[in-house]
Amino acid sequence: MDHPSSSASVVWQSLRSESRYFVGKGDPVAAALLRLFEVSSGLGDMLSRLLAYQLASPFIDYDSLRRLLAEAFDGEPSAIDQAARDLLAVRARDPAAEGLLRPLLFFKGVQAIQTYRAAHVYWHRGQRDTALYLQNRSSVVFGVDIHPAAQLGAGLMMDHATGVVIGETAVVEDDVSILHGVTLGGTGHEHGDRHPKVRRGVMLGAGAKVLGNIEIGQGACIAAGSVVLKAVPPHVTVAGVPAQIVGRPRSEDPAKAMDQMVDVAGG
Repeated sequence: MDHPSSSASVVWQSLRSESRYFVGKGDPVAAALLRLFEVSSGLGDMLSRLLAYQLASPFIDYDSLRRLLAEAFDGEPSAIDQAARDLLAVRARDPAAEGLLRPLLFFKGVQAIQTYRAAHVYWHRGQRDTALYLQNRSSVVFGVDIHPAAQLGAGLMMDHATGVVIGETAVVEDDVSILHGVTLGGTGHEHGDRHPKVRRGVMLGAGAKVLGNIEIGQGACIAAGSVVLKAVPPHVTVAGVPAQIVGRPRSEDPAKAMDQMVDVAGG
């Protein structure tokens, strides 16, 4: 049973409203997917069914995986609220979203983050094999590898998502945007706290590699293809290999603006 927050309730009602628009459009794929709404009681239940369809394998079948996912979402209502905020973030930032329904059904970045959220619940329950199974299936199916021990906030957008890697001790705060090919990794075989800490509102451009236990300050922008090896202050733009400060984002909130242009230092 879902325990909806205000965000989850608003998103669920919006999803149901959008689903009615697609009824009778004659698209067999849409029709098949929209049957999920007929049997789902809320956003958490819908996520459990949708992700189970995507992630089921000969090792764990659909029904078993649906129950496993439902138990995670039902036992951690904050994960449903975070999922709702993720969907709202995608609708606000991605011009390809066209609402909430298509991102939920078809955007693998959305689905990979929600799989992480379920895995994170099991990791902290001490059921680490279950958590790692979900991580593995997400990596195989979506091409996104998020360690279940990582700490991810809400309102995240992972655009395109292919090749994103987020390590075990990484922290990603609320309202961050992550493009494809981003790595939040370590610098070698060290143990302990070894991954980046990405603060609220950061924009991580495509292919950016952020390595080591370093802090990326609030509202910073990491340019596409950069390799970041040292801490980044708040509200600056860094670019290059290795990355250097090249100016400031044109927006105080680059993750929400999705603006990767830069006010060049001294320009």
